[in-house]
Amino acid sequence: MNFNLIKTFCLVVTVVSAATVSAQDLIARQAPIDKKLKSVDSLALQKQIRAEQSLYPAFDIYPNWNNETVRAYADAIIPETYVIDLTGFCMPTEHTRITDVFGYRPRRRRGHYGLDVKVYVGDTIRAAFNGKVRIVKNQGRRGYGKYIVIRHDNGLETVYGHLSKQLVKPDQLVKAGEPIGLGGNTGRSTGSHLHFETLFLGVHIDPALMFNFEKQDIVADTYTFHKNKSSASGGKSSGKGIFYKVKRGDTLSKIAVKQGTTVSQLCKLNRISRTTILRPGQVLRCS
Repeated sequence: MNFNLIKTFCLVVTVVSAATVSAQDLIARQAPIDKKLKSVDSLALQKQIRAEQSLYPAFDIYPNWNNETVRAYADAIIPETYVIDLTGFCMPTEHTRITDVFGYRPRRRRGHYGLDVKVYVGDTIRAAFNGKVRIVKNQGRRGYGKYIVIRHDNGLETVYGHLSKQLVKPDQLVKAGEPIGLGGNTGRSTGSHLHFETLFLGVHIDPALMFNFEKQDIVADTYTFHKNKSSASGGKSSGKGIFYKVKRGDTLSKIAVKQGTTVSQLCKLNRISRTTILRPGQVLRCS
């Protein structure tokens, strides 16, 4: 028997076995490292996502960040429902008188997509919620005049039109209540006022469904956006805060029927009597 051959064979087997064991050990030892690396990668990704969310409010639902146009979301996927948190708000102005309402204007054959609130030139206009300034532009004598658009952490976007001066810049982070502009009479305007709009993914929502300017409060703590309709819920008031602009030939009884309320309720809400003479253009609270 060739002992040298046997010795060599045993040595090879031992080396191969040792190599196999070493490889298995290495794999076993590497597993926790891989897991840890994955954890680090996950934390880094989460950190990056949070950073992007802080840079661009409502990052998870908006398809882009655009500094040019108000309704810039033609490719947006609009959810069937979305709950918007209205807490942490600040009224954009301390003034309470509504001079024009949300809705279609038959006489002018165009829509009015916000509320007009009486303010005076130089009055402070404030951000309604925390967010980031998306647009600061001047349309000259057309449309909004000097205006600002802010996207908020809760998914809303707000528009502030007809300003005399803008105090913020695009991409600037703002807090609720921070001064962003001064009231004015720029653009397509017949008198100093704030044109205030609220949008979700480019879809206009009547601000009166969320903001009660008369009481300087929100209508509810949350607002549920529905793709086909919307409602307020879970808040401090059950009223919808709907306003109506009086047209020629309107009477209290006609308005009550149109708005699904009563003459008594209209009189109570607007501090008027049944014999009060209504004037075209007058704005009434209906709920």
